[in-house]
Amino acid sequence: MKTPNSLLDRERFTLALSGRNTGRPPLWVMRQAGRYLPEYRALKEKYDFLTMVKTPELAVEVTLQPLARFELDAAILFSDILVIPEAMGQGYHFREKGGIAMEFSVQSASDLKRLKEVDVQSALSYVENALKILRGKLGVDKALLGFCGSPWTLACYMIDGGSSDGFPKTVKMAKEEPVLFGHLMEKITKVIIDYIRMQSEAGIDALQIFDSWHSLCPTDKAWEWSLSWIHTIVQEVPSELALILYAKSPSDRLKLLASTGVQGLSVDQGNDLLFARQALPLPLALQGNLAPELMESNADQVQRETHKLLSQMNGDAGHILNLGHGIRPTAKIECMDALVQTTRNFSGNQT
Repeated sequence: MKTPNSLLDRERFTLALSGRNTGRPPLWVMRQAGRYLPEYRALKEKYDFLTMVKTPELAVEVTLQPLARFELDAAILFSDILVIPEAMGQGYHFREKGGIAMEFSVQSASDLKRLKEVDVQSALSYVENALKILRGKLGVDKALLGFCGSPWTLACYMIDGGSSDGFPKTVKMAKEEPVLFGHLMEKITKVIIDYIRMQSEAGIDALQIFDSWHSLCPTDKAWEWSLSWIHTIVQEVPSELALILYAKSPSDRLKLLASTGVQGLSVDQGNDLLFARQALPLPLALQGNLAPELMESNADQVQRETHKLLSQMNGDAGHILNLGHGIRPTAKIECMDALVQTTRNFSGNQT
């Protein structure tokens, strides 16, 4: 079983995210190219979401928008987790009233056969091209972060045919048709491994795996249905690439999540970050975990809560400051600015 990197590599990981040793935790925000920015909304009036994702120049522009406003430590690729099922032949679109609709749902062996063998570099070349452009523009001072969905989370959309409350078809298949479910997960996992390898070769410093629907897995099935596939991915991708896992889950699963072998773990706002550190000592990095709704309050409240969290984690060399989930469209620019400035001005002693 592959284990997390040594402390020396842990320091390399932290510095890769921050770009330099600043005496404070690295700062970046999940889904930071958010709809809260007016420049993003202006671009969205001209191009639909998928056009922006698939056009490298537009994806680069959106990716860099937050860095033009805020002194963040990393750029997060503007893309979507569902580019993988689309590359496999299962396209998708956005429903008029919100949510995702896949072109078909994987319900049988014949549906499974409709999914194509994927040449990732060809089918997802627009992602590779965007990353290469970004790597050149960012230089050595800013980290470049890639991402992908986990096999379980992608399977939820692929089996249920899109967004669904609780993804009941996926849960039913995992319980009642384990062979069919396993074959689908094998296919998805293979493509994800190739996708991560491509991103690594294109110059990313770290990659986040989003297991967004992990909480739908019962505790006794969490490893079998989801985490075992992430463990396989960790074993197969380049060992020098730092991987961070986000999986919304209760605190009693933190050690199980870490046992996948990732180098970092995102802790959502429902968990206490100090408790997580006690359960998961260094060299594992912990990312988080301010509440996203804080970005919809006011600058003074953001300053207080950010300083409180930084003080709690002061001296933790493996802390990456972040929200507990993605920034929301209703976030306020002045709140984001307060988060950045409070972090930049924090005078605690990091070791």
